[in-house]
This record gives sequence, C-alpha cells and structure tokens, in this order.
Amino acid sequence: MKAATPSTKPMIVAGLMSGTSADGVDVALVRIRQRSEELNLDLKLLAHSSFPFSVSLRRAVLASMNAKDISTAALARLNWRLGIAYAEAVRATLAEHGVKLDLIGCHGQTIYHQGKVSRYAGRDFACTWQIGEVAMLARDAGAPVVSNFRPADMAVGGQGAPLVPLLDYVLFRDEKRGRVLQNLGGIGNMTVLAPGCDLSAILAFDTGPANMVIDGATQVLFGKQFDRGGRIAERGRVLEPVLASLLRDSFFVAAPPKSAGREQFGAEYVKKFIARCERASGRPEDVVATATALTARSIGLAYEKFVKLRMGVANVDMIVSGGGSQNAKLLSMLREILGPHKCRIASIDDFGMPSQAKEAVAFALLAWQTWHHRAGNVPAATGAGKPALLGQISYV
Repeated sequence: MKAATPSTKPMIVAGLMSGTSADGVDVALVRIRQRSEELNLDLKLLAHSSFPFSVSLRRAVLASMNAKDISTAALARLNWRLGIAYAEAVRATLAEHGVKLDLIGCHGQTIYHQGKVSRYAGRDFACTWQIGEVAMLARDAGAPVVSNFRPADMAVGGQGAPLVPLLDYVLFRDEKRGRVLQNLGGIGNMTVLAPGCDLSAILAFDTGPANMVIDGATQVLFGKQFDRGGRIAERGRVLEPVLASLLRDSFFVAAPPKSAGREQFGAEYVKKFIARCERASGRPEDVVATATALTARSIGLAYEKFVKLRMGVANVDMIVSGGGSQNAKLLSMLREILGPHKCRIASIDDFGMPSQAKEAVAFALLAWQTWHHRAGNVPAATGAGKPALLGQISYV
C-alpha cells in the first residue's frame, strides 16, 4: 500500500500501554508533526498518566497469561473489562489535560506470545494475542483507535516484537555516539543504534527477564509486589553456581531476532527458580539478589555477544527505561558489568522522556504511522521479511 503524504498540521495522538507486569495502563498524549522526509518527525510528549489496575483486575490478567485452564467466558469478560479500563484511563487523562484527540494507539494486554513457529493442530505457525476491546474506547474518546499491532509483522515472518525500535530510531539515533535503549519492564528488551545507522541496520531483541523474575520471587517470598529500589537484593548474596547454570539456557545464547514473555519466564519459571536457589541457600534475600543478577548478567551477556563489536565506537550510552530503572541495585550491577566495556548507564528521564511513558509514546507513533499508511515494524529487529503496515482501525 502506498504511503499517504502526511499534512504538516500536527496530530494529537494518545498511546496506551499495559505490559507484561500487568500492573496498570500508561497513557501518553503526544503531538506528532511531519518535518521533511519520512521519519523526520517532531514528537512532543504533552502529558503522561499511569493508572494502576485494581487488585481484582490484575489478578484476572495474571490468571489469563499463558493459562493452562481458563474458560472462554472468562477471556471474553476480561477482554471487555480491559476495554473499560482503557476507556476510563483516556477519559481521566483528557479531563485533566483538556486536549482534543485525533487518534489513539492501544497496544492491548498480551496474554500469550509465541514468537517462534511451533506445530498446532497439524500446522506450523507463530502466534500472539493482545486483548482489550477498543470499540468502547473509540466511542468514549470520540477518536479512531489503532490496535492489534503485532500480527501483521508475524504474517510476514517476524516475531511480532520488539515494536518500540521505531521510536528509539526517531528519538535517539545519533551521528557520533552509539546508543543502546534498554527497557526494564517485565521482560527486558534492547535496541542497538550504531552511530549514524539507518533503519535497516538496527538491532533489537528481548534480553530475557527484567522485572518478571525479581517481582515473582519478591511476591512469593516477601508478600510484596516488587523489590522497591532493590533493597531486598542489596541484603542478599548472588548464588553464583545457580546463576551460571541459568545463563546457559538456550534463550540467552541464541542470536537475535528473539522475543520472550511469561511463556518463558513467568510463574512456572519463577517456581523452579526459587526451588533451585533454596537448595543452594536458606536465605530468601539471596533468591531476590540472584534474580536481580540474572537480569543484569543476561543484559551484559547480550551486550558482549551481540552489541559491542557492531558499535564501532569506544563510548556508548545505555539509556534505561521501565520500572526496573528505579531499582538501584539492578543499575549498580549493570554499571559494574558494563563499565569495563566503556558503556555508560543513563536514565531516559535525563533525555526528557519519563521512563514509564516511553512505550505508550511508541504506540502513539505506531498508530500515526498506520494512519498514514506507513510501515511500523523494523524488519531488522523483528525478523520480518519486509516492512508491514501494522494494526487494525476501529472508527468512531
């Protein structure tokens, strides 16, 4: 499909994101305007709000992820309940900031993601599923909604993830400095931008668990939702033999493109992880410390194996975002691991982007791309055979 020529008139786009941590929805209001050539865009974050899920909704979301036994009625109800949550979040954001929307991009809630081809019912295919009924969101906000972004990439051979690299390229590419954008959400993902690279030279992939195993262990062993600031890990000792064994997992050594989710690192993984740690130590703090080290070392391993040589420069910025960017112990571990590689750890907040807003901003951009008949995936990142126009549009 031929790309439409965007007007120079700016559009106000809301981006919505609820991630694998299933803790709530982020809404970003973004003004997007075409400057000159394609992808030379003026993006301005106008506002960002976060809305935590209620206890009952979060419980329902977590129960649906990679579930072995759940009714179709429960999934249907959850799909519509999430749609209500998205509509309420946008309504509250608009009421507070008083803007009129032109468009909405809603990622939806991933409940299953299988990026690699596998056999089912006699056929081999990859698949993904993001839920959250957006018809009521379009009606409530009075603006069209682009949703269901990932399948179009998978239909042309991609893994449907990661999709944030387009935003990373637009905002953070630098002619002289190497940049690594490291998201620390439930799953960690990395976008690699060598100095002056073009879109075809981007490397992006999931590095493994970021907060997912840390949070899981903290919830089981301490009854807390997450390890605030890394204080529990700070009191613990990393169980090196356990960690070394875990890092030999095929996911960590596999070359990109690759993607992950709760299917690999969710509740079942956490249960086995805790059992292995407890056989080596009786201290629960050691389990959380080892989970934190798993995140840091897997990122360090990815940098050393897949990133360092392709950068071509000595000094690189690793710009971290997501909830894990608030974990002081995790950042300390990353600095210790990546410091010898001349890789400086910085917060995305230092670049004018609130850490929790980034992925919501990304889906505002992807919605804008779709609205103008422009591809939103980066084949070099997802493994797709060609660029793809992402998503489906629900009109008012």
